Formats: sequence, structure tokens, C-alpha cells
Amino acid sequence: MSKESISGSAAGRLSVFKTYKLYVGGKFPRSESGRVYEVTDSKGTWLANAPLSSRKDARDAVVAARKAFGGWSGATAYNRGQVLYRVAEMLEGRRDQFVREVAEAEGLSKAKAGAVVDAAIDRWVWYAGWTDKIGQVVGGANPVAGPFFNLSTPEPTGVVTVLAPQDSSFLGLVSVVAPVIATGNTAIVVASEKSPLPALSLGEVLATSDLPGGVVNVLSGKTAEIAAPLAAHQDVNAIDLTGADEVLAKELEIAAADNLKRVLRPRSADWSADPGTHRLTAFLETKTVWHPTGSLGASGSAY
Repeated sequence: MSKESISGSAAGRLSVFKTYKLYVGGKFPRSESGRVYEVTDSKGTWLANAPLSSRKDARDAVVAARKAFGGWSGATAYNRGQVLYRVAEMLEGRRDQFVREVAEAEGLSKAKAGAVVDAAIDRWVWYAGWTDKIGQVVGGANPVAGPFFNLSTPEPTGVVTVLAPQDSSFLGLVSVVAPVIATGNTAIVVASEKSPLPALSLGEVLATSDLPGGVVNVLSGKTAEIAAPLAAHQDVNAIDLTGADEVLAKELEIAAADNLKRVLRPRSADWSADPGTHRLTAFLETKTVWHPTGSLGASGSAY
């Protein structure tokens, strides 16, 4: 084929539009309902059709997250850090895609969107480094009056529902998802309702990294519609209400009380600021173990 014919066919070819799908249990299903909704940029221009998740999709995500919890929470903290760092590597390799999606979602220039994406990747690396260090910050040996060792160690809470920020489609998303899984929890992420595409693309990155299927599950659609069954679900252990407005947050917190879920209330956040450790500790439980010290001989010495 000549160069002219190749050039002509390229100029006349049809565009291949991207089909965005949910990410549940390491797979990419369409919504069980078959519904989609239009996603537009900051100027109202159509970008893509995103899946409109149903209550059944939410329940499927809980099943996948629970199934993955044992293996992920049982992995060593060092191994979890390696996996999270691998995710950052994959994000770096797809940087241009995320720059475009963030620019369209948030109405930013390419330069500003690039800075946001770079900050998000750096944030992911930062949390990867915390996986084997948070235990030293919130755990340790406790002094007690008696011949006992008394040791406190952090353990993951379990399955956590995360309502991603509505206005920070990628940096805010990473800032709420990474600390949940860094500490050994599994997550069901409800993407930003108006800007879900970076979250759905993150699912593609997670699938091609070393993260086990089900550790993170990504749903898109109407936040209130998806969050309600998750807040009431008896097999969800905690919920982060960051992406909920005041009215919805109150309703979800009432529903979450039924099985005593941990609740992280929404509050204003500067996603570019130092995140601190409060999100790492928000979904951790403390296990304290008592163990008698042993006598080493007739002298009464002990260890």
C-alpha cells in the first residue's frame, strides 16, 4: 500500500470512542441495569457515556471487596507498599491520558492539569511509603503494672465505602482511596458524579498493576443512589462521606449506625496540602495483646 493510500485512509477513518466501564472484582462489567449517563466537560461538551450503577452493582462490589479482604489484609505491609508503588509506576506511564481527562473534567489548562496529575502520582507514592511505617506511629508496647507484655498493633477495619470528592476528580480521588488500601482495607469507590472518567480510568490502571482484584472497586453514577444501599449494607464496615453534601451525609450517617460502621464525616479540604496521617488512621482498629513475662531462673530475673 502506498503512503498516499495510507494517509488517505487515516484521514477518512472513524474515531474509536472509548467505552468506560465499572471496575468490580478485577473485571470491567457494564452496569447491571444497562443504564448510562452523559458526562460533559466544564463547558457542557459531551465527553463520554459513563455507566449508571444500580443497587445490584453496589452489592456486587461489596461481595468482591469482602472476598479480597482476607488476602489483602493478610499481606505484609512491605508487600502492600510494593504493590502501591507499582500502581504509581503505571499512573506515570499513562500520565498524558490523565492530564487530558483532568483538564476536561475540571476546566483546567494542560499545564495546570499536568501539575494536578503529578501531585496525585506523588501522593500515591507517599502513601505507598507509609504501609510499613504506620504501625510504629500508632502501635507499640504499653507500660503496665504487672509481669506482662502489653502490645498494641493497628489492624484494618475491613470493607470501606469511599465517596470520592465531587470537585477534585483525580488528586482528591487518590487522596481518599490510597490511604484506605495502604492500611489493608478493601474499598468500594463511588466516583465523582459529574466527573467520573478519571476514576474509571484509574480502575484500568489498577487492573494492570499487581493489586488483587476486589481490593478497589469503582462505581459511577448518581452518588445518592449508589451510596444509600452501601451505607445500609451489613457487610460494609466503614464509610467515608467526603463526596456527600450536608443533607446526604446526614442520611447516610443515620443508615450507617445500624451496624455501627465507622464514619468519616465530610469536611472542607485543600487536596494540594500535606495530607498528614489522619486518613491512614481513620479506618484502623487497635488490637492489644497481653502476654505474661517468663521467669528465667531461681534468681527471679525475667524477660
